Amino acid sequence: MTTTLIGGLGIFLLGMKYMSQGLQSIAGASLKRLIGAVTNNRLLATVVGFLVTVLVQSSSVTTVMTVGFVNGGLMSLTQAIGVIMGANVGTTVTGWILVLKIGKYGLPMLGIAAFVYLFSKNERLRYVALAIMGVGMVFFGLQLMKESCKFIHEMPEFRQWFLHFQADTFLGVFQCMLVGCILTVLVQSSSATLGITISLASSGLIPFETAAALVLGENIGTTVTALLASIGTTTNARRAAYFHFLFNIGGVLWISTIFFWYVKFIPWLIDVDVTKEVVVNGEVTFPETVKAIAATHSVFNILNTLVFLPFAGNIATLLTKVVRDKPQEISHLTSLDIRILETPVLAIEQSRGEVLKMGRLCDEMVQMLKRILSQDTPDPLEVEVLFQHEEELDRMQDEITSYITHLLAMDLSQEVIAQGRCQLRMADEYESISDYLQRIAKFRLKLKKQGRSFDESHNDSLLEVLTMVEHQLHQVTEAYQHENRDIVDSTVHSGNEIKNKVKSLSKEHLDYLSEEKVDPYINVSYTSTLNAMRRVRDHIINLAEAMAGEK
Repeated sequence: MTTTLIGGLGIFLLGMKYMSQGLQSIAGASLKRLIGAVTNNRLLATVVGFLVTVLVQSSSVTTVMTVGFVNGGLMSLTQAIGVIMGANVGTTVTGWILVLKIGKYGLPMLGIAAFVYLFSKNERLRYVALAIMGVGMVFFGLQLMKESCKFIHEMPEFRQWFLHFQADTFLGVFQCMLVGCILTVLVQSSSATLGITISLASSGLIPFETAAALVLGENIGTTVTALLASIGTTTNARRAAYFHFLFNIGGVLWISTIFFWYVKFIPWLIDVDVTKEVVVNGEVTFPETVKAIAATHSVFNILNTLVFLPFAGNIATLLTKVVRDKPQEISHLTSLDIRILETPVLAIEQSRGEVLKMGRLCDEMVQMLKRILSQDTPDPLEVEVLFQHEEELDRMQDEITSYITHLLAMDLSQEVIAQGRCQLRMADEYESISDYLQRIAKFRLKLKKQGRSFDESHNDSLLEVLTMVEHQLHQVTEAYQHENRDIVDSTVHSGNEIKNKVKSLSKEHLDYLSEEKVDPYINVSYTSTLNAMRRVRDHIINLAEAMAGEK
């Protein structure tokens, strides 16, 4: 009995993971569009939270992901509140999936899908098979848990023990809610706890009222995942996690005050008799109770959302006042949050945004460098900002590399793997470009410190090359932003123009050296600056090639 129950629960949990992973890979583009659609319109944010949870089949994943977005500054608290409410409604869909009477088909579904997943060459088909395999495991695991509950039903000791958990008084209701909460915290999945509840109720071990109280407790238990995810995050991210806790516990408290009316209302609403027994192959089951449990879960979250939705803005304001900002709070240079790795399709999109941010910082560095080279006395503040940008780009590359390395260690689609490798290379190239731009600025500052400077002709020629480099770099960064991967030919063409220009200027400078006496320091600085610009041009071509390789 124990091994069957534990084995069934394990298969159920693994099935939820595979189903979520398969659905995320299939609906990757849809997920990106949905998250992009989140606005301060609380109703729209709620709808997005609902749809995302239906797609990933886990409110915990959606909530943790939302905490990650808020932590990275990519989502406001008001937006997060709407998404979290929608996620709570979305997770009730799982309950209705479990109502389907296809438990006996779980194992054949699992077997057929496994063969497709193992032997198919089509990646999309493999992820469809993975999702179906997950569904099969969910139903097979549920079937095993139901079978273990049949053994419990035949043992008078266990039946007597279950009589201690009866939701026939307010104290009994709160005891059952506490059990549901603790069980959900232990298995870290409200869907798994719901599966256990359905197994117990369908076998007649617990009445519908007790199952309803367990479901309410499960809604409190699932908030622990978000609270744990908020540890070490920004104040705003903690506020989002606290809202999730307040939303669920507030809903449970007001529903518990009308609990005995509520458990009579649900069977009436869906027109079922929760006491109806059905005998199949000599075994007594309560199929109507299963529908009532799913309805209890759905109605609770829908009612709770309707109650809280009008006050979302007020709650956000209240949380802002109660949970104070930390004055010493230090944020990362990137918006990347390891919590978002639960959804690889969105995680890779976030890292793409950070690589793009590196590109824009390099664009700014080139513009500042042009102004520094144009001035007889470079602006100290601008020089300081340029050096700060170079340090920021170093740290950003470290953060992006760490993040994508964690991501690539997961089971990913070939498309996400290709994007991750591309981003690693691009982050490295942008960081190298920043090093050379800083080096050029140092050449100029060193000359200035020595009381030397280029003549007008040499300085103008350097500015001309730098303008060509600026155009080439901006062209590649813009192409990456607009996902235009057919940029290699034009980048190589402009790169050849820069290369020829540098060769021409080097030759002219050598001719000049044979005719005029040139200060050795100026000679070294000029040739080193030209070489650094040529190296920047090489790295820009590498950027374009990395983008092309992403296809």
